[in-house]
Amino acid sequence: MLNPVCPHPDSGYRRHLLFRSEVEVLLSPAHGVWLRELAEVYELAWASTWEAWANRCIAPLLGLPELPWVACGSSAGAPDGDFVPIVQHAAGRPFAWVDDLIPPRLLRRYAHRSDVLLLPVEPGQGLRRGHVDRLLSRPPTAV
Repeated sequence: MLNPVCPHPDSGYRRHLLFRSEVEVLLSPAHGVWLRELAEVYELAWASTWEAWANRCIAPLLGLPELPWVACGSSAGAPDGDFVPIVQHAAGRPFAWVDDLIPPRLLRRYAHRSDVLLLPVEPGQGLRRGHVDRLLSRPPTAV
């Protein structure tokens, strides 16, 4: 979750206007640094309603290369949200999913799995350094 709803005023987010000022996103330069750090351990992919647009609009603002993306936009309202397309993208590999809309029943179901890490993010504040530290300290491993 890179575009929080209401981050703390001192948290370093910058306002970016996209699509001829029709869309506003809040991004922190720290996110680019953190995601590049995570890329040393993880194969990153966008799992967002931005889909392919994330590479054109968000990645350049964060200094990220083009990343694979998971088609998540059509999952809205599905019982498991975006989980099914993310599992399909992982194709049996261990993976982490960081999001503000992870269904609580999935958090309970996968809490003790070593190959899946579901990391909820508070939508008001977005991705924090503590999330990155958790991802780096115990990445998911094959069963």
